[in-house]
Amino acid sequence: MTAATLSRQGKNSLPPWMSPPSVWVRAVKALVIVLIVITMIYPLVYVIAMSFASPSQARAGVVFPTEFSLDAYRAIFNGGTVTQGLTNSLFITVVGTILSLAATSMLAWGLARTRQVPGAKAVLILVLATMFFSAGIIPNFMLVKYLGLLDSTWSLIIPGLISAFNMIVIRNFFQGLPEELIEAARIDGAGEWRIFLRIVLPLSKPVLAVMGLFYAVGYWNTYFNALLYINDSEKWPIQVVLQQYVLAGVQIPGAVVSPDAPPPPGVTLQMAVIVLATVPILVVYPFLQRYFTSGVLTGAIKG
Repeated sequence: MTAATLSRQGKNSLPPWMSPPSVWVRAVKALVIVLIVITMIYPLVYVIAMSFASPSQARAGVVFPTEFSLDAYRAIFNGGTVTQGLTNSLFITVVGTILSLAATSMLAWGLARTRQVPGAKAVLILVLATMFFSAGIIPNFMLVKYLGLLDSTWSLIIPGLISAFNMIVIRNFFQGLPEELIEAARIDGAGEWRIFLRIVLPLSKPVLAVMGLFYAVGYWNTYFNALLYINDSEKWPIQVVLQQYVLAGVQIPGAVVSPDAPPPPGVTLQMAVIVLATVPILVVYPFLQRYFTSGVLTGAIKG
């Protein structure tokens, strides 16, 4: 029996789902992927284009404007409300991400060494329990109230400082670090803090970058907790501002290009606010994308 015959028999013996797809099947798959991409990209292109549309074309309801203007962005920044929301969200995101990474990585390092840290297994069980049971809205609100955090920006940071899922991923990554390296540093006289800061953290840049992005996206998109805990409109994050002036249709105070000029159309103002609330995360993501494979998968698949 020739090699070509054996090869044909091997291909014919494969189950249907393992056989190479035909040209028509691959063409249909490519068409479906193209349609999905268009469906996802079209809303983003439309929002960006309408945010730069000229007032005349925006009022005319043009789908793809050909005349562009920066009036909507000038009006938004002149009003100050959206700028204040962006500043609040930037503070919450930057400070919250730094504090969350610090607290999560320290807890993960302690729980990764269950043999050396007394009670680490019990604490790990408590952390895992929070992934299945939550206190609910009312107990959380009462806790924030009794801590004196109501109407404070810190109410959007401290209660959610540590994510159990992110902690588990970082802990699994720490457990995959070479134990010989840690023992060698300990023999050389390095203490726990020195080992953690000078050895563990530099080796954990991929997982910390990915978890930092997860925390940053969560803090940037803070909305529901802000509605519950913050009444002062000057402390609202950008997502609450977005809800008020886009979904609720409230007019942005002071959103005019100049005192003598009419305000830009509402649709361009709304789209401009959406762009300002979305672009920061889109800008950060490409710089951290290369860490995803080495960060998330390495920390998630370890037993």
